Amino acid sequence: MAVKDNQHTGPAHVAVIMDGNGRWAQMRGRPRLFGHQAGARRVREILEACPELGIRYLTIFAFSTENWKRTQAEVTGLMTLFRRYIQKEAQSLLDNGVRVRFIGDRDRLEPKLVRMMRGLEQLTEGNDLVHLTVAINYGGRDEVARATRRLAREVAAGRLDPEDVDAETLPRFLDTCLLPDPDLVIRTSGEARISNFLLWQSAYAEYEFTPVLWPDFTAAHFAEIVGNYSTRERRFGAVSA
Repeated sequence: MAVKDNQHTGPAHVAVIMDGNGRWAQMRGRPRLFGHQAGARRVREILEACPELGIRYLTIFAFSTENWKRTQAEVTGLMTLFRRYIQKEAQSLLDNGVRVRFIGDRDRLEPKLVRMMRGLEQLTEGNDLVHLTVAINYGGRDEVARATRRLAREVAAGRLDPEDVDAETLPRFLDTCLLPDPDLVIRTSGEARISNFLLWQSAYAEYEFTPVLWPDFTAAHFAEIVGNYSTRERRFGAVSA
């Protein structure tokens, strides 16, 4: 792998684990879904800040494969929130040059939501200012397992020689095959773990863990973290000159 000389530039692709919605709501004596609603509104502000910061790709973790373990009321509320977000934001996303993609296993999602997701992808496919990727029913291990099954089918069909499989092969079968790897991964709320998010893609990403809860995470917080990224020396396994 060639060493990238980008230690003095900002990230092109930022991924965000949007954590803290439930705690934000509980601190205000409100149900958890109230926090998720506030968090959804915050997405627009962060997305609008991307072009000025030079960020062309923004990936957000909206619902994990493990989130089905939450109460039925919260899961149902989140699915309703996703549908409403698509309905409310579709025209704005189109008008502002945002291309939307969804990653994750869609098989468990309700058909109506899947149709809306597909419709938004098709509606915005001609946009290129900012690429917004939303991870719904997504888990890094699940993604790698699904990608491996697809790769195995290619081998079984004789379209791929097992001897040709290397570190550059599997990414072609991942949900993110059309995206560059993230340069920077941000997690809000003070938790310092990656929670099964973009495991393969984040091998060389920089990480930033902030105590700010997602509904309180402003464009100013975002810009500060992005600015700090440019001061880091990224060697990708090499040694500094």
